Amino acid sequence: MSVHNRSRYGRYTGGPDPLAPPVDLAEALEAVAEDVMAGYSPRHALQEFLRRGGRSREGLDDLAGRVQQRRSDLLSRHRLDGTLSEVQKLLDTAVLEERKQFARDVRMDDTDRALREMQLQNLPKSTAAAVNELASYDWQSSTAREAYERIKDLLGREILDQRFAGMKQALEGATEEDRAAVAEMLQDLNELLDKHRRGEDADADFQEFMAKHGQFFPENPQSVEELIDALAQRAAAAQRMLRSMSAEQREELMRLSAQAFGSPELMAQLGQLDANLQALRPGEDWSGSERFEGEEGLGLGDGTGVLQDLAELDELAEQLSQSYNGSRLDDLDLDALARQLGQDAAVSARTLAEIEKAMHDGGFLQRGADGDLKLSPQAMRRLGRSLLRDTAKQLSGRQGRRDTRVAGAAGEQTGSSRQWEFGDAEPWDVTRTITNAIRRTIADGGDPGRGLRLAVGDIEVTETEARTQAAVVLLADVSFSMAAEGRWVPMKRTALALHHLVTTRFRGDRLQLITFGRYAQSMDIGELTSLPALREQGTNLHHGLLLAGRFFRQHPSMQPVLLVVTDGEPTAHLLADGDSWFNWPPDPETIRVTIAELDRLGRAGTQATFFRLGDDPGLERFVQRMARRIDGRVVAPDAGDLGAAVVGEYLRAHFRGRPYDDADWAT
Repeated sequence: MSVHNRSRYGRYTGGPDPLAPPVDLAEALEAVAEDVMAGYSPRHALQEFLRRGGRSREGLDDLAGRVQQRRSDLLSRHRLDGTLSEVQKLLDTAVLEERKQFARDVRMDDTDRALREMQLQNLPKSTAAAVNELASYDWQSSTAREAYERIKDLLGREILDQRFAGMKQALEGATEEDRAAVAEMLQDLNELLDKHRRGEDADADFQEFMAKHGQFFPENPQSVEELIDALAQRAAAAQRMLRSMSAEQREELMRLSAQAFGSPELMAQLGQLDANLQALRPGEDWSGSERFEGEEGLGLGDGTGVLQDLAELDELAEQLSQSYNGSRLDDLDLDALARQLGQDAAVSARTLAEIEKAMHDGGFLQRGADGDLKLSPQAMRRLGRSLLRDTAKQLSGRQGRRDTRVAGAAGEQTGSSRQWEFGDAEPWDVTRTITNAIRRTIADGGDPGRGLRLAVGDIEVTETEARTQAAVVLLADVSFSMAAEGRWVPMKRTALALHHLVTTRFRGDRLQLITFGRYAQSMDIGELTSLPALREQGTNLHHGLLLAGRFFRQHPSMQPVLLVVTDGEPTAHLLADGDSWFNWPPDPETIRVTIAELDRLGRAGTQATFFRLGDDPGLERFVQRMARRIDGRVVAPDAGDLGAAVVGEYLRAHFRGRPYDDADWAT
């Protein structure tokens, strides 16, 4: 293959990867919901997820840490005397070459040689003072003169590089004509800024200026304002660099600046430029400073660039903190992040921004009547499906697959059929019945084409499994001990899984969620999910049973199923006036009225299961006594197994103790 036809492939750098899969919200939604169930607001929960990141994704805190590390590296690697060091080296070279010329020039007058040697010997220790003293010196060595002139050239390029990035390299080896072009640009620039500063229309002047001097501005500003922004940021960084130097270093540079290009007019133009920029952009940081402690010397231009980097890093740190009013990840400057930390950091930040946007715009978070963000019904369904899937795995692993069915009773079809027996009322399986008649007719030597006569033995009926519609109450203890002992979130996860199972797989059933603390109240799944833990004394099971009985009476044709999750004995009951009466240890009257209400539920045929959390002996005795009175069951799961235990008991009660198939409800 010809080399001209070969293709090269590399990492896509033109923005978001167009072939990347859509962002997966499952992990974010589960993490946010977990924090919401623990008591955080949805807004705070989302912010916490974005800060932590995902299992394989950097979060805002990781990126902020990298920003801080980059900042520390810049400060610990560099020092700001690079230009002074270069000037000192050129000065030493010039003096050494001049002395060599003295030794070579035998025709030089001895007196003149002695005077010159004395002048070089007695130069001030200050680099700036020595350079200024030699400004009028008549160099005998052309090499020495060239080295000294390079000091002026270096200073001019460095000082310009402070204001215009890249000038140091662009003006290396520049001619007098090049320097004149720079001087003309500075004069025109100050005239443009003066006019804009006075409030006059300078758009046409800007276009003319860029047409004439655009080569000095690789940023390609599109307006006067953009030009001022770019220049002011650089000039402010230059001021911060000077303030970051020691007083001796600043004094040396100020004295040396007069030698820049051998042109005092240059410094006057730059001084006017700084004044204009400070007046036009007073909000820039013109007075800050940094502490550099490294070994790598920086020139004025490079040092200014580092100060710009530090300012950009500080701005990124603020953006990543998301601590200001109205903060959104859309505020992140991804280009700056890529410059400072690399493209991978920009990709991570972009992904986090897409997650935030998708959570808001995708319908997973919505504003309630009070204006606060809440998990939407769509989010609750998705979360419930995930939790139910986890519960199914726990049940399958703990109890194995249950696939035995009960046939012969009215209910839902199983997909199977059986031979008809006397008394069966199920519908015929017509296909199997006709098939049986055809086979029998052929076996008897008959011709099915001439007609069929059915025999009793041909008939098959559709198998069904008995499914009783149930009115289900999940009574959840929300006393503070549930949160204090780490049972708060498992309780809510259990309610979500059960709610999703009933509303998606057993729609004929009715589910009521009732919480009981000092008082009991019915809640929808959204309210229970976001319910905060309250430091409230009281476990009012009596009130919860009263509400459960009311719900069962509203569905008289359904089988009542009661599921009670608690970690403490009843310590409160409802008085006749509606107040809650609390006492610890449990008062006999509280126990009496609680048991009396339970007995009423038992007489109505309620199937009850008590889920005892914790190892409190008093609670164990109480729930065993309660279960015996109502012919119910007691289950003592760990908090992590609560969901599987409750769902398993619901299914057991729903199928009246008969085996069932996980595949029916876990998909």
